[in-house]
Amino acid sequence: MDLNSPFFDSIRIKPSCDEPRPRSEPVCDQKGCSAAGAHRAPKGRGHEGQYWRFCLDHVREYNKTYNYFAGMPDDDVVAYQRDAAIGHRPTWDMGVNGNRKRRDGGPPPGEFDYLDPLGILRSSRPAHARRAPEAERPRRPGPVLKALETLGLEENADAAAIKAQYKSLVKRFHPDAHGGDRSFEDRLRDIIRAHDTLKAAGLC
Repeated sequence: MDLNSPFFDSIRIKPSCDEPRPRSEPVCDQKGCSAAGAHRAPKGRGHEGQYWRFCLDHVREYNKTYNYFAGMPDDDVVAYQRDAAIGHRPTWDMGVNGNRKRRDGGPPPGEFDYLDPLGILRSSRPAHARRAPEAERPRRPGPVLKALETLGLEENADAAAIKAQYKSLVKRFHPDAHGGDRSFEDRLRDIIRAHDTLKAAGLC
């Protein structure tokens, strides 16, 4: 066997089961324990995001005595539990016209409490003026919109436009306009049904 062969270094031998292998799991953090630390346990207040690694027996012992509020005054515990109900986020009292106050004593919110560097979401008109057109012109119901679409009209079509379009479509798809050909009868029925829906809604 040539030990200087360039193929000799590329030979890999499968390890034996008896050979020691590196541990893939961390060892239990309990002193004197060499078991695998497969279970995480929080280190406590002031060390959020940090964990001990324990085996099953030691993590059970740790959980029996764990107290996140150990050493914290009672008033601070009550305040923490109250803030936990709202996710520790600032809140404001309900109200209008500048009566909003933060419960934690912080500054009141501004008119725009969101990131809008280009000013796209801002408007020079007051909020009630921006909402007025929508309140004056409510959106039409679904059957009316479908009927207008069948007639090929826009949502804001008036009575005169509806009547004119209806007459034009009836003349166009009536069998008499096609020499008695009844292949357009289904389309004509849809047009008549759509006109009846608009008429029942008081639009024509």
